[in-house]
Amino acid sequence: MTRMFTFHPLQRSPRLFTRNPAGALRTLLLIAACIVLMFYDHQRGHLEKVHAALSTVVYPIQAAVNAPYALAGWAEQKLATHSALVRENASLQKQLLTDSAQLQQFQALEQENASLRDLLQAGQRLDGQVMAATLLAVDMDPFRHVITIDKGTRAGVFDGQTLLDAHGIIGQIIRADPLSSEAALITDPTQAVPVQINRTGLRTLAIGTADPGLLSLPYLANNADVRVGDLLVTSGLAGRYPAGYPVAVITQVQRNPADPFARVSARPVAELNRGHAVLLFFPAVAPPLPSPPQTHSVKKPPKGKPR
Repeated sequence: MTRMFTFHPLQRSPRLFTRNPAGALRTLLLIAACIVLMFYDHQRGHLEKVHAALSTVVYPIQAAVNAPYALAGWAEQKLATHSALVRENASLQKQLLTDSAQLQQFQALEQENASLRDLLQAGQRLDGQVMAATLLAVDMDPFRHVITIDKGTRAGVFDGQTLLDAHGIIGQIIRADPLSSEAALITDPTQAVPVQINRTGLRTLAIGTADPGLLSLPYLANNADVRVGDLLVTSGLAGRYPAGYPVAVITQVQRNPADPFARVSARPVAELNRGHAVLLFFPAVAPPLPSPPQTHSVKKPPKGKPR
């Protein structure tokens, strides 16, 4: 038969010290020893070497237990750092693009200021008055070099007026409207500038070739004293341009004994295809206005008695 044991809630369990007095005594002794050692170590500090040895032995276990937590923290930190770096990199790229655009604007403004400064200095050297004008349009026809400026007759602009830049002659006004004007560049095929070689004083004509970097001098004889590098200035003849202003520099001289004239080319000194500002030149002596056509009156015979 199997015996059944029942446990009453009010029944007390047997005590440890009653069942095993020797084990209880050893436990008390160990507790007392621990208390003494703790007190002794706290007062004297003679167990530091023991602590160091025990910490050395226990450290691998602590490291192994702490490794997963340390690895998780390191990964979390790395991910957070990577995300922050990505955001910072994107922000810096946007800022770099913005700064680059602003720098380009600053460079354009600096170049424009330098051009305006050169124009101002050139205007101070002229024998007359000047007025700055801004380009509104450029004719894109390769065989027609015409520009439109923002000054017209209301500002005193007149047909045939000279246009300059900081380096030399640009062209002349061919049509003046009240608020704007058209000007033909010296490289326009319809333009011919009376010039003279600055070194020798030899006079000739510089003809436009439809090439913004080339003028032709077709009327120089083979024996003419002309060299590469000679400066051409306006001669002032025909009253089309004021005298003594730079026009071009000789770049090519070809002589053929079979031809009566040499083939001479020159490069304009003015920046015809650059910049956005020009100078309108007003001479100190205003050009004469065209005189109105004279009407001849027919004398009528005196009235009298008919014969």
